[in-house]
Amino acid sequence: MPMHCRGVRGATTADANTREAILKATRELLALMIRRNGIKPEDVASAIFTTTRDLNAEFPALAARQLGWFNVALMCSHELEVPNSLPRCIRVLVHWNTEKPADQIVHIYIKGASQLRPDLSEVPPVDHEELERCIRDHLSQEAKSSHP
Repeated sequence: MPMHCRGVRGATTADANTREAILKATRELLALMIRRNGIKPEDVASAIFTTTRDLNAEFPALAARQLGWFNVALMCSHELEVPNSLPRCIRVLVHWNTEKPADQIVHIYIKGASQLRPDLSEVPPVDHEELERCIRDHLSQEAKSSHP
């Protein structure tokens, strides 16, 4: 089956404009995107992160580095200021090399961002403890593989 570069979209909201809130929200979003699609860092070509202008305490791309995306091209930017837009929103477009057809890609919209795409917001309830364990496991696997 041929490999294609597919776009995987996701969005979430941060609880506050703090480094911790931005990184936690972004890690949660990326972890769900990784799990639902089977994304491996070596298959990711690039990721573009955007935030609304009310989020500037940290680059959300740092969360991808924390998850082991060391060889992925990452970029951050601000969204356009649109009246009545969703506050404290983090969006990502991941360019992923995969054999999956486009109709099997799972886009993730969680927390306040679920209102942006209600048609794509049917994510099963998140067990946050289990998700944090998954993130820790992923980090430890990445650390082991990058330091043989």
